[in-house]
Amino acid sequence: MAEYRVPNINRIHITGNLTHDPELRYTPEGQPVCSFNIANTHRYLDKKTNEWTDAPTTFVKVTTWGQTAERMGSTLHKGNAVYVEGDLRTNSWETPQGEKRSTIEIHALRVQNLNKVTAGEQGVEGETQEVKEPELKQHEEQEVPKTEEPKVNKPKDEKLSKNKEDMKDASEEDLPF
Repeated sequence: MAEYRVPNINRIHITGNLTHDPELRYTPEGQPVCSFNIANTHRYLDKKTNEWTDAPTTFVKVTTWGQTAERMGSTLHKGNAVYVEGDLRTNSWETPQGEKRSTIEIHALRVQNLNKVTAGEQGVEGETQEVKEPELKQHEEQEVPKTEEPKVNKPKDEKLSKNKEDMKDASEEDLPF
C-alpha cells in the first residue's frame, strides 16, 4: 500500500455577526483573552424556486489573545460584523454529573471589524473612519473660494511633427533603455 503525504492544514476564514458583547478577561499571568460568539448564515440560490434561501445559522465561539484581545474587547459590540481568520481548537471537559462534553472553537489569529466606526471611536486595523453628520454640515456651510485653472502651454503642431521626424533617424543605440 502506498503512503500518502497529507499536509496538516488547520485554517479557517469566516465572517459573521457578534451574538453578544465580547468578554475580555486576563489570565493569572496577565495575558489578555477575549471571547465572543459569531453567527454565520449561508445563503444559496434554490434552483427549484429560483429564490435566495438562508441555510440554518451556524454559531461559533471565537477566542483571541494579546493586543488583539484588548482591541477587540474595547471596540466590538453585539451585532458587529467581523471577519475572523484562525485555526480550529477542540476543548473537552467533564460536567459535575460526569458527562463528557467537547466543543470546537476558533483560535483567532486575525479579527477585523467590518462595521464603520464614528470618528470618536478607537480605530482598529481594517476599520473605516466615518465623519459624523454634524461635522459634515459645518463643511457644507463654508464657502470654498474658486481658483482659476492654471494655464498650460500646449506645444504647437510644428514642434510635434519636427520631433517625429527626429525620431525616424534615431537608431537603437540612441535609446536610453
